[in-house]
Amino acid sequence: MSEYEAVIGLEVHVHLCTESKLFCSCPTTFGVEPNTNVCEVCAGMPGALPVLNERAVEYAARAGLALGCTINNDSVFARKNYFYPDMPVNYQISQFERPLCEHGHLDIDVGGKTRRIGITRIHMETDAGKNIHSAVEDRSFVDLNRAGVPLIEIVSEPDMRSAEEAVAYLKALHAIVVHLGISDGNMEEGSFRCDANVSIRPRGASALGTRTELKNLNSFRHVQRAIEFEISRQEDVLEDGERVVQETRLYDSVKGVTSSMRDKEEAHDYRYFPDPDLMPVHIEPERLEAWKASLPELPAARRARFMREWKLAEQDAETLVADRALADFFEAAVAVYPEPRKIANLMLGPLLRELNQREPAPRGPSQGKEPAGAAFRPEALAELARIVDEGVISAKIANDIFSDLFASGVMPEAYVRERGLVQVSDTAAIEAAVEAALAENPAEVEAYRGGKTKLAAFFVGQVMRRMKGKANPALVNEALRRRLDG
Repeated sequence: MSEYEAVIGLEVHVHLCTESKLFCSCPTTFGVEPNTNVCEVCAGMPGALPVLNERAVEYAARAGLALGCTINNDSVFARKNYFYPDMPVNYQISQFERPLCEHGHLDIDVGGKTRRIGITRIHMETDAGKNIHSAVEDRSFVDLNRAGVPLIEIVSEPDMRSAEEAVAYLKALHAIVVHLGISDGNMEEGSFRCDANVSIRPRGASALGTRTELKNLNSFRHVQRAIEFEISRQEDVLEDGERVVQETRLYDSVKGVTSSMRDKEEAHDYRYFPDPDLMPVHIEPERLEAWKASLPELPAARRARFMREWKLAEQDAETLVADRALADFFEAAVAVYPEPRKIANLMLGPLLRELNQREPAPRGPSQGKEPAGAAFRPEALAELARIVDEGVISAKIANDIFSDLFASGVMPEAYVRERGLVQVSDTAAIEAAVEAALAENPAEVEAYRGGKTKLAAFFVGQVMRRMKGKANPALVNEALRRRLDG
């Protein structure tokens, strides 16, 4: 065990999936031509005045309510002053002294133990544009499509003690914002990204060490590896008799290392002051209560229900509830065919395989990734589970045809009957195929009866080949046992 203890806090930036930006009517659509979603406000033109997007305030408040925060009925926007080419007004509109949400928490499960991670604040702010560096043209460009897109920044207390805990917290937070429908959570597109503040101290000490900030980590794997490397790096620095420098560092995912980017700013470096163009945000208590009452079942509660009511394994339940659309699809399928564990097996196997092999469907700003193609419905999955149970087809055939079912959306029973894939349960036909397979392989029969019982799989394969994969596997195994062991 290391003589040092890690102290980790995360600052998570979440794109809110509103149709328009935080202070103007420009759309938030991802992936359009550069500088097409831009107006005078988000381009920072003189005299252009911001107008607050009320839906963004609602989404931010919902996040705070789900995380047990105190919601400030009155909050204030501030100007955070710094100068980057992708920030046309030379400041970011954010919140400082009076954020929208404060003093929340999130419980995580790590190593069979539950830990409570404190949440300091959730505040609203605008995203910056994007710098594009062209090596071919030896110049840089600025795309302002993202400038002004609404964000919430969720700032944790420094309560995490390992990279594993940080990832568990991040995954739990990701599931919550997706379940709430306030973000699509797409990490590749930057809709959900985090900065990690990492320090170490002698084990048992109470004083905090010098922290470094790891910027713009956009995958769970990168968070894990970047934090692990940084902890190890800081330990080496202290063991060499040197001191850790407070700075901002970048993670190189190819090399697996962090490197210095710039000195770490402090709050006073940003010269915060209330934005004179924006009135304080006031939320009526009645509206806040209505938002609270309309919150959906959150992932932790849903996972517990899946395990309690339907006896799903914890890992299976966790995978299903990580994506609200996936969980909704599962519940809809179970409602049609109440065999939850069999439905879960199909979803966690072939369905996730198909999803991972396909590009996500184009989506609007308020829509998350669908768990299946538009054609494939929960009713189809339920029917597939049923016809396997009833012996109409084997589990192998179900797996083999799943890609076609997923792409076409046809109902499974009609599909297999039309293509002659219905499983053969004719005992006479199976017995005949078994007899022929044994007659063709006398040496293997002798070896099996001599103790090499693993050859049973070989014989099953021979019978299935003769019957073109359509034989009922249970009946094949029964017939083989009877002939070989009898």
